[in-house]
Amino acid sequence: MTRDPLHPDRHSAPRTATSSEADAELQRSILAGREFSLADVIGREGSDFMRGESPVPPLKQAIAALNLFISKHLPDSSGALHAILYNWVKSEEGRVGRHVDTPLIALVEIIEQILHNSYGYYEFVRQVDCKWGEMNGERPHFQQPGQAPHPDDEYTHESVQQQLTEFLSTIHQTLTALQEPEPEPQSEDSRQQDTSE
Repeated sequence: MTRDPLHPDRHSAPRTATSSEADAELQRSILAGREFSLADVIGREGSDFMRGESPVPPLKQAIAALNLFISKHLPDSSGALHAILYNWVKSEEGRVGRHVDTPLIALVEIIEQILHNSYGYYEFVRQVDCKWGEMNGERPHFQQPGQAPHPDDEYTHESVQQQLTEFLSTIHQTLTALQEPEPEPQSEDSRQQDTSE
């Protein structure tokens, strides 16, 4: 017996080729003379479309997973650093796409690129400062390379560098933990031996 897909609480006898043909013939006679729209065709075929797969493309899933990881593991009280890092991750779809199965590797590459390119780094901090000003309705404090930061600047060159460096360390630790094999569960016999010793 199989479950009836239209009525999950009912079971039906297994379908045979002749019952499928009879069903198809019945369906054709019911629908005879009826005009179909594109929506009807998509609706009829849609039940088999992407069966068993997520309707969200893998790249979008990877970007969402990275954004969630950023929000959980990168301390940022005002949220401006998160917002700009989300934008940089989204702008690196090609890089994330190459690492769609392990998107944290793409995040490592993105952050290392930010930290190791002085022009890119200063631009990143400038964007964070702009976002902070936008979010708070205040004029942002822009620090120029080699200058001391404004006393009220939440995102200085040094503070952002420290935050990103610590975050990079967290990502590396997470990647290492993901690569370590999980310990095999002990069998009932070995647990009993452990307790008897």
